[in-house]
Amino acid sequence: MPALTPAVQRLRADHAPALLAFERENRDYFAASVPDRGDEYFARFDERHAALLAEQATGLCHFHVLVDEDGRVLGRVNLVDVADGSAELGYRVARSAAGRGLATAAVREVCALAAEYGLTELRAVTTVDNAGSRAVLARTGFTATGELVLDGRPGIAFVRPL
Repeated sequence: MPALTPAVQRLRADHAPALLAFERENRDYFAASVPDRGDEYFARFDERHAALLAEQATGLCHFHVLVDEDGRVLGRVNLVDVADGSAELGYRVARSAAGRGLATAAVREVCALAAEYGLTELRAVTTVDNAGSRAVLARTGFTATGELVLDGRPGIAFVRPL
């Protein structure tokens, strides 16, 4: 199978149809490891997308999508809760693109962008049983800082200076 070479792009209004398709196609896959977004998310997707763009314009968040050469969204990498030079990293990759190093490459690229946004530190959390996410964080320079409870499940907090 050929290597995937999607581009990391800052979220824009015209990403909405491909992003909605990505979320719908992968809903069950994502719900196995993170809380489901719920039916309301899909019913009000356009409204939510516009709100994300407005929030991004304030500088409080930086949203990114991984888009292949056909315009399909294969993943998301977001920086949220920007304050005092720090932000929380979150990411998800389509089932069809998992296990190919895509998340690692995308997180590395967004870490570089985070420095360009003026950030000096990123935080992340994942559940203990999400070995794939823990591996991505380790490969991209994050270190564990402690345990926590994440949606009722044991989790780990991470940090990465930029």
